[in-house]
Amino acid sequence: MKPPSVFLAENTNSEIEAFLRQHHTLYVPIGAMEQHGPHSAIGMDMFLPQEIARRVCVRQGNALVAAPLPYTLSYPHRGFVSEFSLGIETFMAVIRDLAVSFARAGFKRIVFLNGHYDNTYALAYACAQVAESLPAGAKAFPFNYWDGLTPAQFGAMTEGGRGMHGGECEVSMLLAINPALVDMALANAEFPNFPETITKSPALHTAFFFSAPGSVWRMTQSGTWGDATKATAAKGEQFIEAGVQSVINLMQDIEKTFRELPIR
Repeated sequence: MKPPSVFLAENTNSEIEAFLRQHHTLYVPIGAMEQHGPHSAIGMDMFLPQEIARRVCVRQGNALVAAPLPYTLSYPHRGFVSEFSLGIETFMAVIRDLAVSFARAGFKRIVFLNGHYDNTYALAYACAQVAESLPAGAKAFPFNYWDGLTPAQFGAMTEGGRGMHGGECEVSMLLAINPALVDMALANAEFPNFPETITKSPALHTAFFFSAPGSVWRMTQSGTWGDATKATAAKGEQFIEAGVQSVINLMQDIEKTFRELPIR
């Protein structure tokens, strides 16, 4: 007998039809294909949201996980050999088409679960563009798996705000998922030379990174942004579980907002 699976791709058409008679949520992991330092697989940002989505679906039993989208927006890493990405317009068109396709099948909550920060704005805009093309009752929306973390969890997962890419947190999570995807003998620590600023505003990130192809390549020698030498699988389990709870809490809050906020 065929065992059940939370992965959309591992289900038959009949199994998906049966699922949609009771449930209507689909998580679509959105990743990237780009360098993650000298030590980690380039699919890092795809593997992490996929595993978090898998655990959420196993735990809750009311959603499926679509095949992840690996090719997204990695232009800040241009200059490294491993930067395989789509143009912004192409990426947004793919998101729009996927939302329509999943909604047409009967999914009413199409959640683009993002694991790569550079995708954030484009995902939101693509969902806004497609909203009026979806069937009644269907909604497509994105969020990052870390958006529901507590301040303490966020601090731990970003090395106090200093580690954002291929550092302690991401490498730890990848070790927990599949240690064969990390070469700890090559793990290194590198932190960008950020200057002291007056505002410390997120607008600095937008100006330097989002608006400038090759920005990550220009600011780092190795591609690492953090301390990967501190990574362990045990820490990774803790970080993944924090991400799982973040997603569960966010979905509860989003559904409550959909129900209670509108007055017309």
